[in-house]
Amino acid sequence: MKKLLFLLLPFSVFAAKPDRTQVLQQMHLAKSYFQSIWPDVTKVIVSPDRTRPSNIWTRAVFYEGLMELYKLDPKASDLKYMEDWGEFHHWSLRNGLKTRNADDQACGQIYLDLFDMKADSARIKPIKENIDNMVATEKANDWSWIDCLQMSMPVYTRLGVRFKEDKYFTKMHDLYADTKAKLYNQQEHLWWRDKDFIPPYKEPNGTNCYWSRGNGWVFAALARTLDLMPANAPHRSEYVKDFQDLAAALLPLQRKDGFYNVSLTDESNFGGPELTGTSLFVYGMAWGIRSGLLPASKYQKSVDKGWKAIDSCVQPNGFLAYVQGTGKEPKDGQPVTKTSVPNFEDFGAGCYLLASSEILKSK
Repeated sequence: MKKLLFLLLPFSVFAAKPDRTQVLQQMHLAKSYFQSIWPDVTKVIVSPDRTRPSNIWTRAVFYEGLMELYKLDPKASDLKYMEDWGEFHHWSLRNGLKTRNADDQACGQIYLDLFDMKADSARIKPIKENIDNMVATEKANDWSWIDCLQMSMPVYTRLGVRFKEDKYFTKMHDLYADTKAKLYNQQEHLWWRDKDFIPPYKEPNGTNCYWSRGNGWVFAALARTLDLMPANAPHRSEYVKDFQDLAAALLPLQRKDGFYNVSLTDESNFGGPELTGTSLFVYGMAWGIRSGLLPASKYQKSVDKGWKAIDSCVQPNGFLAYVQGTGKEPKDGQPVTKTSVPNFEDFGAGCYLLASSEILKSK
């Protein structure tokens, strides 16, 4: 009888662990597709509204994912791709060393990781000077949209760890606390993307508007911060609680197919599969389980479902399906379909690589 019950149980209960070789093949496929489109790391990014340098946040997110892939499966060509990018930009930021824009600082995560591989002061001096400028002021209202957390918090964390100085952790929390006070719903444990979505703004179904990728940025920021932050670092316990609360809030919002809708609480508002938000949630939950902050008994099933969903987005040529383009709300970049090409493909690949890397680390 017990044997019969075993045979009748759903396959998902006994889902096989992802094969490491296959996961790496998929990661390299997605990476190589993007690199084939952008073989020249110096090439500017031209879009209908403006021309941007290649050290903008969208490209930085790709390099975050590539860095994690490199740590798991080092390829000299990938290291060169990252180093050439940093060297071309002289390890600096899009809008100079005085910028306070978190999007400009995202590239610093990669510069600092590359500095760990080769302690050349040129790699760290510009981003350190920029953040030191931030630290030297009392101004703390720069992060007025939640994407900022993922773009900048890991930079402060890396500097705090490398220089063993709490001033970076303290300033980071000042900025975080200001954003949290304005954009975090303490009751629902989800984040509004920016002030435009705070009630009375509502979704078509009457719920609060919580953008999937925006909450994904917060989730990833907390994971990437906690992953390096010392146990005794200031405010760590607050970040842990916020991470755990957000994870719990996300759990019932996952679709049956493993994806999350771009509007987390309203499937009628451009509902459907979407890779980036789902990837960031998979990344955060998988890291949370591995780090001991989330119980596998509660979250592993969600990770497995999410992983299968995003893995299905990788097309035979490496193109990633169901990527919502840049924006700030569900209607942006629509329609999101299996064949739709987002206005920027780099950050979608980065999100996918982040999630995949954590799947490999967690198994």
